[in-house]
Amino acid sequence: MKIKIGILTLSDRASEGIYDDKSGASIKELMQEWISNEKEYFYEVIPDDFELIKDSLIKFCDEYKCDLVVTTGGTGPALRDVTPEATEIVCDKMMPGFGEAMRLESLKYVPTALLSRQTAGIRGSSFIINLPGNPKAIRECLEPVFPAIPYCIDLIGGGYITTDESKMKVFRPKHAIKNV
Repeated sequence: MKIKIGILTLSDRASEGIYDDKSGASIKELMQEWISNEKEYFYEVIPDDFELIKDSLIKFCDEYKCDLVVTTGGTGPALRDVTPEATEIVCDKMMPGFGEAMRLESLKYVPTALLSRQTAGIRGSSFIINLPGNPKAIRECLEPVFPAIPYCIDLIGGGYITTDESKMKVFRPKHAIKNV
């Protein structure tokens, strides 16, 4: 089964070409490493603008039918950091445990992890997760929560994600495992 993955980078400077988007590239590398399904990617780099973020999330979920949408950037306390607010506006349900777990994990590395406001939510059959904009923090935040994401996507009617279990082992209750 082909899995559709949206990667949305929120950065004023990267969207202007001032620097390369290393965070979006880090997300794609992890998806390539962990997910064994055939993948189709949808990728955009846009400024930290609430309406643009909201519109892009809706497009990734409703038009492109992404199973998983991963954002990077815009999760801090700065005035232009509005990714969590845009995510909350477009989601049918919020999944606050993901943000809580990511912050807890990040605290092992930096005390400023408490400033991060990343979250996750569901829109239709798409799972959206917000990650920080620091490329190093991408793996640190996503690795501990990713094992729960495929089963969540199962529960909302998205694609069945399989992984290379030598690199990322996902959790599904025994009754939920499909023979793929």
